Amino acid sequence: MFANDPTQVVGQRLKTLRDERGLSVRDLAQASDLAFNTISLIERGRISPTIATLHKLATALAVPLAYFVTEGSPRHVVFLKCGERRRACSSHVLLENLGTGLPDQRLQFLLLTLRPGADSGPDPIVHPGHEFAFCLEGCVEYRVEARAYELGPEDSLLFEAHLPHRWRNGLGTPSRLLLVLQSEEGHELALSRHLESHGEPHRRRRGQGLDRAPA
Repeated sequence: MFANDPTQVVGQRLKTLRDERGLSVRDLAQASDLAFNTISLIERGRISPTIATLHKLATALAVPLAYFVTEGSPRHVVFLKCGERRRACSSHVLLENLGTGLPDQRLQFLLLTLRPGADSGPDPIVHPGHEFAFCLEGCVEYRVEARAYELGPEDSLLFEAHLPHRWRNGLGTPSRLLLVLQSEEGHELALSRHLESHGEPHRRRRGQGLDRAPA
């Protein structure tokens, strides 16, 4: 799931945080609604957790989801070379964290690679703050309330994230999206909703039945 020996990194960070909280594996299993064996295997580096599992663990341990995709203590300057980015993935989305670690950080900068047919599921996404999407490659179809927007390369979309929204990659090739989430709270919810995606065969070619993103 993560680069640089992912299962070992996640397992070590999880065990360290659990010990700091004074929790047993069984305590954490109850708090996160996960199986005892699942947590034990993650900590020992035997399995790689899904985004949904990480979200449950982050919630139970009262840390941002980004805790598992960044390193070190809070900093005042964050510089990352391309190969240094932390990565996480669900079955149809690859997430790369472009920068986190500032004290009281309210912006999350994410690079998403969406597999063909990937979508955010049948239920609309709603979370606090603002959301900004910038299409880098391919085509990403966003629907905000009742209106649909087709984002091609270099198209952007900015909206209030409390408005019901969903997205999908309707192409037969991967699409890449720069996603910026702004909120004083609710980052974990926003991330989990965007990454707990579904996948299905692509149905629509670019330009069919969607509005172009307005200039």
